[in-house]
Amino acid sequence: RRSCSSHSLVSHSRGSSSISGTGADEFTKYRSPLVSRYASKEMAYNFSDRKKFTTWRKLWIYLAKAEKALGLPITDAQTLEMESHAEDIDFAMAAEEERKLRHDVMAHVHTFAHCCPTAAPIIHLGATSCYVGDNTDLIMLRDGFNILLPKLARVIDRLANFAESYADLPTLGFTHYQPAQLTTVGKRACLWLQDLVMDMRNLQRARDDLRFRGVKGTTGTQASFLQLFQGDHDKVEELDRMVTEMAGFKKAYLVTGQTYSRKVDIDCLSTLASLGATVHKICTDIRLLANLKEIEEPFEKEQIGSSAMPYKRNPMRAERCCSLARHLVALMADPLQTASVQWLERTLDDSANRRISLPESFLTADIILSTLQNITEGLVVYPKVIERHIRQELPFMATENIIMAMVKAGGNRQDCHEKIRVLSQEAAAVVKQEGGDNDLLARVQRDPYFTPILGQLDNLLDPKTFIGRAPQQVLRFLSEEVRPLLEPYKAKMDVKIELEL
Repeated sequence: RRSCSSHSLVSHSRGSSSISGTGADEFTKYRSPLVSRYASKEMAYNFSDRKKFTTWRKLWIYLAKAEKALGLPITDAQTLEMESHAEDIDFAMAAEEERKLRHDVMAHVHTFAHCCPTAAPIIHLGATSCYVGDNTDLIMLRDGFNILLPKLARVIDRLANFAESYADLPTLGFTHYQPAQLTTVGKRACLWLQDLVMDMRNLQRARDDLRFRGVKGTTGTQASFLQLFQGDHDKVEELDRMVTEMAGFKKAYLVTGQTYSRKVDIDCLSTLASLGATVHKICTDIRLLANLKEIEEPFEKEQIGSSAMPYKRNPMRAERCCSLARHLVALMADPLQTASVQWLERTLDDSANRRISLPESFLTADIILSTLQNITEGLVVYPKVIERHIRQELPFMATENIIMAMVKAGGNRQDCHEKIRVLSQEAAAVVKQEGGDNDLLARVQRDPYFTPILGQLDNLLDPKTFIGRAPQQVLRFLSEEVRPLLEPYKAKMDVKIELEL
């Protein structure tokens, strides 16, 4: 056989020729857009073969070191040899071994052993495949959350800045997508923020609730390790604790089957699916507001909105978020069904599904957050358009204020109500039947009945008198619930997102 180092070089050259050479092979097979088109390098790496199989090797090193410390006949030379080859994986050899053995873990045991002939007898000692498989998945889940959380924090920070800037800018509120009482642009952004804050807490909780599978053996009973340590239960428990600590976890699950409970996957992916629902709602709102020309997402100087209609400024970033968010929400069905069909101590029908659903959920959440950060860093507000829409609807909303002012001036409420009702219907007919502007205010000004309050009309129709406590709610919400949540992520807050469209 060739030496380990020459195998590694051959493997590397093969990989680089298919990617950075002519690259012809890459365009004759399906490539997931989540990696080739969308996701960040760090998240793509987190679920890569390189990360996966180097983690397997680290887990075998942790196990050997802990077993040695607890008295098994393992030498320093063996653990040092393993450590010196933790990174130089010969993927070509591993693939060849897997074709022959039909077992991915044993293929990598053999590949690692080829590099570590001295350590070969003790690699994977007492362990089952799920020792490396499940524990690596848990590490990837934890690290995936650690990639997502600063990105979510930045989205929240950008949106909080936006909300604060427009805390008191009146805008039409909508219920049933029909004009309703006024709110402010900043208050509406706080509705988005509140959902994102809930997602932030959910992601933190899901990450912090993760435990290590640890060292549990083939059906979770630790029987093989109990045999290795000649019936010493304390040493088996200490082995589990030591390996868990080396892997960076505070706790391991006390009971497992061959695998950790697949409800853990439900817990993790449900937080991501919930985030997907939040982002879909936010970006749908932005798309609706873009149609009204009140708010727009960033638009590059040379960006083309439509191949046929050059005037268009399509909200393509928000549309991308909605599109991917649907996929993220749909992926939630996979872990639910997988957990429900894990017979007894485990079946293998979880494996192929989890290879897809776990990485895709994190990769999808990753690009959604990067895109949403880009959107929230460049949201454009058009106050004059917002003001025009308010002027079109506010006279109707102000009718109660006009009635109250007339009563205070000595008028009869019922008489005034009837006058306003008739004028409102006439103005509505102009808007709906003739396509004209709302002229209710002009009708009120022309009617001698309202002479006593004509001097008050400007104040009665000041939009800021219709927004209630929206500005105060914004500032309190940001100071009490949003800013404190972002404190742990301050050091990572300055990263800006430039999308490769």
